[in-house]
Amino acid sequence: MLCRALDDLQSMIPAGRRFARILDVGCGFGHSFHELAQRFQPEVIVGLDADPGLIERAGRQARSCAIKVELHAGNAAHMPWPDASFDMVYCHQTFHHIVAQEEAMAEFFRVLTPGGVLLFAESTRKYIHSLPIRLLFKHPMDVQRTAGEYATMIRQAGFSLPDSRISLPYLWWSRPDVGLLEWLGRPVPTQREETLINAVAIKP
Repeated sequence: MLCRALDDLQSMIPAGRRFARILDVGCGFGHSFHELAQRFQPEVIVGLDADPGLIERAGRQARSCAIKVELHAGNAAHMPWPDASFDMVYCHQTFHHIVAQEEAMAEFFRVLTPGGVLLFAESTRKYIHSLPIRLLFKHPMDVQRTAGEYATMIRQAGFSLPDSRISLPYLWWSRPDVGLLEWLGRPVPTQREETLINAVAIKP
């Protein structure tokens, strides 16, 4: 899932961009560090997660990464870094855990340099509200958004986000039938509520 999302996002990044400092929001166990290092060759990756326990467990991935990795436990809606501290903010399957979403998006915008890039990959309300996810996980259900609502929020925060830098993958694991009908030969429906959004937004 991580590599699939990064492949999609990377294909939408304008050519010639250099990302010296990358902020990985919701870094969890740190599985993304090596991928970000290999794909973008930054000088430093900063991993942020609200769970101090996960930050501690991400230390192994941080220490083995070819790029310097700094780890911080903290709230995405109240970040400690000065304005224009990062060239890229990477947020993969984290935003649906955040309650103060508008505040977090404003922080993403603030800490990015002018011309900086937000890589945003998220599950939508349709998926998070599905029965299997409700049974298996606890999420703040009242803040979940549709793909269109996420795109609107990103734009309202000040980012440039044309439709050409939005992808709406309808991956088998996000569907109500878990891909069964397609496996049986049925076409993927064209009229549907999207379950995922990948977006590359740029701070003007």
